[in-house]
Amino acid sequence: MSSRRTLEPPQELWRAGARELAHGVVERLSVARQALAEIGQFLVEIESRGPMELFGHGSTAGWLAETARISPKEARDTVARAAAVNESRNLDGTPAPAFAPIAGAAAAEGDLGHQQLDPLLAVPRKIPAEVSAEDRSDAEQILVDLARRAGPREILDAGAELLARLDPDGDEPKDEDLKPPSREVFLRKREDGWWRLTGLLDPEFGARANALFETWGQRRPVDEDGNLDPRTPAERHGDALFDAIHYAMTNDKAPTLSGDRTTIVVTIPLETLTTGLGAACVDGVSQITARHARMLACDAKLIPAVLGTESEPLDIGRAARTVTPGQRRALNLRDQGCAFPGCHRRPKHCEAHHILPWGQLGDTDLNNLCLLCRYHHMVIHGQSGWTVRSATDGRPEFIPPQYLDPLQKPRR
Repeated sequence: MSSRRTLEPPQELWRAGARELAHGVVERLSVARQALAEIGQFLVEIESRGPMELFGHGSTAGWLAETARISPKEARDTVARAAAVNESRNLDGTPAPAFAPIAGAAAAEGDLGHQQLDPLLAVPRKIPAEVSAEDRSDAEQILVDLARRAGPREILDAGAELLARLDPDGDEPKDEDLKPPSREVFLRKREDGWWRLTGLLDPEFGARANALFETWGQRRPVDEDGNLDPRTPAERHGDALFDAIHYAMTNDKAPTLSGDRTTIVVTIPLETLTTGLGAACVDGVSQITARHARMLACDAKLIPAVLGTESEPLDIGRAARTVTPGQRRALNLRDQGCAFPGCHRRPKHCEAHHILPWGQLGDTDLNNLCLLCRYHHMVIHGQSGWTVRSATDGRPEFIPPQYLDPLQKPRR
C-alpha cells in the first residue's frame, strides 16, 4: 500500500496568490486520488476473502454502497475499477495479476482518477485475444503516459487509434449491423410561430452532426479582448444548424425548386422597414420583428417584398438585387471572413451586411458592405451598443459601446 501525503488546510486563503491556490488544488487532487486508490486495494482484499465471511453481506459492491452511502451503480463501478488495476488472489490462494497493472501503479501515485481510468480501461478490454501480451502492455503504457496529462476525450481518441492499429478489421459485423441506416427528422410548427425539431440519427449522421456542432458551434469572441459570448451550448448548436442551412441554401450547387434556388420571401411595410418599428411576415405565415427583417434584407437569396400603405407591392426585389456573386467574391478577398474584431469565422460562414441599412437607402456596393458571421450580424442589429461604419479607406471599422471603451475608439 502506498504512503499517502497529508496536507494541512491553509490558513487565510484570501491571502493566497494564484500560484499558491493552483498548487493547493493540484496537491490535494493527488492526495485524494491516492486515497481512492488505497480504498480500491481494501476492496480487492475484501472481495478475495469474501464479503459474506467478513460482514455477512452478499457482495462487496452492496456492502460498499451501504457503508459509503452511495448508489449501487457507483459502488459496482468502484469495485470493478479496483479489481482491474489491483493484484488479487484466486480461491486457492495463488496470486491473480491485475488486468491493468501499469494503470494501477499510476493511480496509486495519485496521477490518475476514475475520470482517466474508466476510458483507459475500456481500451484493453476491446483488444483481441490473439494480440501478444507485449503489445497489450505497450498499449497500456501509451495510454497511461497520456492520461497523466490529458482528459477523458483525449484518452478515448488515442484508444480508438490504438485499437485501429491492433485490430484493423474490427469486430465481425452482425446481421443487424448490415441493415441500412434509418434517419428520421420531424419539423412541426407551433402556434407561437416557432418550430420544433426532433429526430433520430444513425451513427454516421449523428457523428457528422456532432462534428458540425463542435466546429460551427464554438464560442466566439464578443470583442477583440477575447471575451467569449454568453450563449449556452444549446443556443450555440442552434446557431450552428442555422449557419449550416444558410450555407447550403446559398451554395452555388444547391438544388432548385421550379427552376429557382431555395428562397424565403419576407413581406414588410415600407414604414416598418424604414423606422424599424413593427413586424414583418416570413413566407406569408410567420411573423418576425422589423429588426430581424432588416438583418435578413442584408444578404442574398432573400426576396424583400416592400408594401405601401394600402399593402400594394411597391418593390419585389430579386436574389441578385442585394449582393451579386462578384461583390461577394470581392468581400471575401477584402474582409477575409467576419470583419468583427477578434472573430475568425471564414467567409463561407458569413453573411453580407449593409452598413447603412437597405431600408434607409443604403447602396449595395463594397463601401457599404462587410462580412459578418451570423452571431455578430445579430450583435450589430441588436441592442449591444456596437456599431459599424466604413472608414476612409473603404474598410469596415467597429465602434464599441461606452461601457467597453468610454472613448469609443474604432476597432478593426
